[in-house]
Amino acid sequence: MISKNRLAVAAISAGLVTSLLGMGAAQADPTGAPTPRALVGVGSDTTQDVMNAVANDVVIAGVKQIGSFNATGSATFNTGKAGCSTVARPNGSGAGRAALLNSLNAGDGCIQFSRSSSLTLTASTPSLTYVPFAVDAVSYAITSGSSLPRSFAKTDLQAIYHCDPNYVGTGPNYAITPILPQSGSGTRSYWEGQMGITDADVVANVYPCIINGVKNGQIIEEHTGTALDSKSIVPFSIGQYTDQSNGLIIDRRGSAVLGVIDGTDPQLINNSFSVKRDVYNVIPTSQIGTAPYSTVFVGGSSLVCQDTATILHYGFATNPNCGSTTNHS
Repeated sequence: MISKNRLAVAAISAGLVTSLLGMGAAQADPTGAPTPRALVGVGSDTTQDVMNAVANDVVIAGVKQIGSFNATGSATFNTGKAGCSTVARPNGSGAGRAALLNSLNAGDGCIQFSRSSSLTLTASTPSLTYVPFAVDAVSYAITSGSSLPRSFAKTDLQAIYHCDPNYVGTGPNYAITPILPQSGSGTRSYWEGQMGITDADVVANVYPCIINGVKNGQIIEEHTGTALDSKSIVPFSIGQYTDQSNGLIIDRRGSAVLGVIDGTDPQLINNSFSVKRDVYNVIPTSQIGTAPYSTVFVGGSSLVCQDTATILHYGFATNPNCGSTTNHS
């Protein structure tokens, strides 16, 4: 039986989806009425485009509720709220969470939620709730002209990121250089967990073969293939790869192609893929029962969870636990 997500990806790839047909279109920082939006969000690069699109669909009494601001762009942005004309732009899940907490503790009303592609339940004040809304998967990317294998077992990838001499440096097999994206990236954090390494050890250079977020003086933005050469690999969101390859968002892949992990096709998110993850919108725990947070984010009938067409259109899978409020920091 063909999955709904397989059908969605196939339709896009075949060029059958010629317009959004009511599905939200991704854009950069929000424009148009109303200004400001009730719920301003920042953070994850992985989910910014799908949430930008969802933001165009989520309306209450005809009024858009979500203002989703990109992870990169100008150093600051204007939310339209009083006193919030020069908000520092956070790049990545960790930076988004920090910005949300800073705004809540300052009481400035500038940021109401953050996007996150990883689950970070470190205790915080105030408490935050990670509300899942979709499922993403992560594979490794190499250049199209690379002689590296197009398929690895997950255990091979773990050996590579542990700098196993059979794979890296002048090793007898492939002499691979593993790359991690920039510090604060949710994909970086998630991939480290899957590889069985810690960020602290990476920063401490316990794994000297890893290129740690910077190459030739340039920050390695997640889901960007331009840092790759013929002997390197980097984690890449399958949802982001699908969006970029189908022209839904700016194509930052360069010559990157996705590899297969444990024999599973990386361009179709399904239950057998070994490296998949929930993605989240993070809200103050104190607000889970308060509108518009509750109407927009909380529960399977929430407006975000009901926008399944857009979630699928942007290369993500629907989440059976969409809207759950069980994960608190």
